Amino acid sequence: MTNAIEVEGLGKRYRLGEGLASGTLRDAVSDGVARALRRGGRSRDEAADVWALRDVDLAVPQGASLGIVGRNGAGKSTLLKVLARITEPTVGVSRTRGAVGSLLEVGTGFHPELTGRENVFLNAAVLGMPRAVVAARLDDIVDFSGIGRFLDTPVKRYSSGMYLRLAFAVAAHVDADVLLVDEVLAVGDAEFQRRCLGRMEDLGRSGRTVVFISHNLDAVLRLCSTALWLDGGRVRGVGRTADVVDDYLREATPDAGRRSFAEDPDSPVSLLGIDVREADGGSAGRLRREEPFVVEVDLGVRERVPGLDLAVSVETLNGVRLLDEALSDTAQSGPGPLAGPGRHRVSLTLPPLLMPGEYLVNVWAGTTYETLVWEHGAARLRLEGSHQARPDRLLAAQGVWTVTAAAPR
Repeated sequence: MTNAIEVEGLGKRYRLGEGLASGTLRDAVSDGVARALRRGGRSRDEAADVWALRDVDLAVPQGASLGIVGRNGAGKSTLLKVLARITEPTVGVSRTRGAVGSLLEVGTGFHPELTGRENVFLNAAVLGMPRAVVAARLDDIVDFSGIGRFLDTPVKRYSSGMYLRLAFAVAAHVDADVLLVDEVLAVGDAEFQRRCLGRMEDLGRSGRTVVFISHNLDAVLRLCSTALWLDGGRVRGVGRTADVVDDYLREATPDAGRRSFAEDPDSPVSLLGIDVREADGGSAGRLRREEPFVVEVDLGVRERVPGLDLAVSVETLNGVRLLDEALSDTAQSGPGPLAGPGRHRVSLTLPPLLMPGEYLVNVWAGTTYETLVWEHGAARLRLEGSHQARPDRLLAAQGVWTVTAAAPR
């Protein structure tokens, strides 16, 4: 199979003290101004080299979807700029075959004084789309962006979300063989994010090559069959998305399913520990989707707190809360046992409702009138298993169906 992207021995070096130029005309002008302002200040010898990318090798077949993961500053955006030919590598070779469409920064290529309509034609022309083709697809672009009411308003009055919706709509309707997308889900509401993912899935199914950067690991797992993990500008892993994401999370959050916390001497109540494990006592943090799991919380109470309650919630990595259980919701237990001083261990067993993926477990403790403990992301939970051919579902609740013969009306 022919590769749409080939990278060999790629490296990109910047020079601290002289600006992180990307090789564009704008950067050349701004660097010249900056050097003029710096005369008499730091000398060239004081500048230091920083390698944003080093020894990167990569091959992406045509029609593949590649997700790029890594911490901030790992070199992800720099790699996309090299692939998009916005900046040249310092060493190595980067080959991208076919037309390239890219969405790397919100509003890139937009002129603030022009209207949304005018910017659609301008931005599409920059991406290589003929004017006649843009005119034929204008309605689809506007419908996708959802900004029809503001199409003839100068984009300088747009919010960042409106900028992004319009920019993505243009990029997604360009006849590009390769689509490069950097953090498109960082801005925009849930509906827009759903449409973006759906559009990128459609592009992948049509044989386009998609390279996608996101900190939303659920989206990377859903969209991409292959993933690349960058760390400090170097490749730490490349392969099947689930395997690469697992390795990345294991290092980013070691023992994320079991954590200890220091007691807060200024609070009457402290979270001391949390353990998310299989109901049979198996491994922490990485669990089977089809089995119940236990959230065990250690709570330290320094002085009596009447009406003290405890709650555990589970949410997706992008903040959608799926479960929220309070101890007081269980009539036979009630919050009473927590009121007295001492160390209390509270266990909550949850049924297998969640779909495979990565989740945050939060802990709250307090009374009707006061929050005494709030630990967002106290633990991380990863469920392994099959989506059962329904990747859009968040919950795997099993409803009860009944079919009866209906009497004629």
